[in-house]
Amino acid sequence: MQQDKHPDYHPVVFRDRAAGYAFLTRSTADSSETIEWDDGETYPVVDVEISSESHPFYTGKARTVDTEGRIARFERRYGGEQGQGGAAQM
Repeated sequence: MQQDKHPDYHPVVFRDRAAGYAFLTRSTADSSETIEWDDGETYPVVDVEISSESHPFYTGKARTVDTEGRIARFERRYGGEQGQGGAAQM
């Protein structure tokens, strides 16, 4: 590995402010802010808006799609039975 071609890869804390969740990992991200971690070391901290702790897909709070309502609206708009509306018959 050539020394001057690769970015600095170091421990970084990513913090989800919305969920109050933080995790320590390695990254090339830089930050001027620091945080003291549980092990007593000080690491750069990067604030993120969404993580697996606050994203609706991972938390199970995802909005469900009302497919029955969509089908009923489609049938109301375009006719649910053959012979109604402007549907072509063969």
